[in-house]
Amino acid sequence: MTDSAALPVGDLEEFRPALVRHCYRMLGGVADAEDAAAEALTRALARADRFTPGRPLAPWLYRIATNVCLDELRGRHRRLLSTSFGLESEPGAPLGDPLPDAMFVEPVPDPGDIAVEREGVRLAFVAALQWLPPRQRAVLILRDVLAFTADETAAILETSTAAVVSLLQRARTTLVARRGAPSDAYAPLDPVQADLLARYVDAFERHDVEAFAALLQRDAISDMPPFRWWVRGRFTIARLLALGGCDGAKLAPAVVSGGPGFGQYRPDQDGVLRPFALVALEIRGPHVSRMTTFLGTAERFGEFGLPAVLER
Repeated sequence: MTDSAALPVGDLEEFRPALVRHCYRMLGGVADAEDAAAEALTRALARADRFTPGRPLAPWLYRIATNVCLDELRGRHRRLLSTSFGLESEPGAPLGDPLPDAMFVEPVPDPGDIAVEREGVRLAFVAALQWLPPRQRAVLILRDVLAFTADETAAILETSTAAVVSLLQRARTTLVARRGAPSDAYAPLDPVQADLLARYVDAFERHDVEAFAALLQRDAISDMPPFRWWVRGRFTIARLLALGGCDGAKLAPAVVSGGPGFGQYRPDQDGVLRPFALVALEIRGPHVSRMTTFLGTAERFGEFGLPAVLER
């Protein structure tokens, strides 16, 4: 019979949000991360007699959660963004057939006001993580995001400290190459960022192509998971506004994957503004460098604190 008295069971639920974020970084999918965290907590409770009272609980739980994720990653396709599935599309080209949702990194709600937590779930960062082999991915997250020491990481992964150092060096090199130029950290109270986002909303809702183009970086990217479709260039992206499809659409601000974003609403046949898609932005300096529109996410608006109907 399991002796759960050795384990502070009441503390387990307090770790659930952090474990979900950890599993999300490892797996790239929201439901996958929630399932993995739940499985980790179940295993922890079942192995309560193996926990040494008085020792830190976090390393033990992260060891279990990491092993759950490594098991899940065996034989799985990595989740990516549209730009990883082919060359950029021609302006005005049809979206084509959607790919399975499980092939794309998914957006997550605001993890909180702590900067390191927001940076740890940024879309570009999580997408770049998916290119790493699973154990490299685990080492980099444990060391660079969760700030475990090399010795603690070695204990979590049941390997040597020297192996952790080697894995981390290789992971960092790959991450830099895959992530590309970093975007600016999101600072909701920054007046410059706030002004940029306000002008973005205004230009989008007015379908002002010239004003919208001025807000974009010269080589900005726009993509729409779950489609391969993506385009590059401020004028190419801005001209999409003139092609229709967004008539009457409105944007409501939200934090999407640790960065600035919106819930995009479109009017139904009665003119009621209903959820359409979540939009994640990346900002670099005075411009928007990327916008990712996650189609098929209308049912997730509540997770992001967005209303089911947007008042005009």
